[in-house]
Amino acid sequence: MNKAKLFLGLGLLAFSLNSCDENDEEELTPGGDEEVSISVESANFISGGLAEAITIESRTLSDGTTADCYKIVVTSTPTDHEMGPWCPGNISDDASAGGIWLESGEKYDVDGAFVANLATFYNDNTWMMYNSSTGEITKTSTIQECEDAANPNVGAEYANYCVECLPSYVSDLTHTYYIPVTPKKATTAYSFAIAGGGGPGGPGGTVSTIPSSRGIAFNGVVFDAPAPTDAILGAYTLAPFDDAGGHINLAAGYHYHAATGLSKQIEQTDNHAAMIGYAFDGYGIYGNTDGSGNEYTDLDESRGHYDETRGYHYHVDYAGNNNFINGLRGEYAL
Repeated sequence: MNKAKLFLGLGLLAFSLNSCDENDEEELTPGGDEEVSISVESANFISGGLAEAITIESRTLSDGTTADCYKIVVTSTPTDHEMGPWCPGNISDDASAGGIWLESGEKYDVDGAFVANLATFYNDNTWMMYNSSTGEITKTSTIQECEDAANPNVGAEYANYCVECLPSYVSDLTHTYYIPVTPKKATTAYSFAIAGGGGPGGPGGTVSTIPSSRGIAFNGVVFDAPAPTDAILGAYTLAPFDDAGGHINLAAGYHYHAATGLSKQIEQTDNHAAMIGYAFDGYGIYGNTDGSGNEYTDLDESRGHYDETRGYHYHVDYAGNNNFINGLRGEYAL
């Protein structure tokens, strides 16, 4: 009888220990409360794109709590690739003389032929952006013309202008951004508006602040909101992006609207897409496709997912979609 009680007691003890082990394993399952959280590595940023050394400050987050955040002051001038060109000079120019345009999910070279064909491309004979005798393309050429044409309220006098703002116009510009050192997952994702403009809004809500940015590339250039292409085209202007997906306005300086693979990338060892920067909630941003060219099919509404190597992270949209990510899964600094 005593032996039976002893065996029964040992059996219950073993069952109890096994149950604890199973519960512990369940709590550590990715997607639970014990997800791997990868902190921001300030050393990933290229010093040439910074106006001053990165420091840490305590900031209020979007949920009202406070956290250590990196203060990142950027020049918006990449040192890992050239800026421009944007507008070709003549309709005889090849793709090397111009940038790219994003339309209906596709990326087009803005060469001379593209400009010459705008009336057909948009099925609107109002488009005529070049001199029919010389082939010279009409484009902005001064800082004043840049200011007048590269804004939402373009005057009729700039109809059929190719808008090209130059780096020399914004050489003294700096911007300051704050990113949590360690990402903090929000209860509900913060969504961005579909149209360009605006910044993070409330959980599940739309954007409320302008200008909007999604994150920062390692070279210090901002991943901006979708370009307001409807407004640009509605004024019969064209504001091409360079081959890196960026262009300039006097307020934002040089900024990206598409990720084309020309800025600094941190390659991964497991065929995963390369890392290209950080979102403003501190989660990493990675390329659109893996090392084999396959897009990710398990992304959430913010264009993110989780793995044990990188924690939660985002994958940018295809360049032709004029978009990076759809929202922030974490809290962001105010």
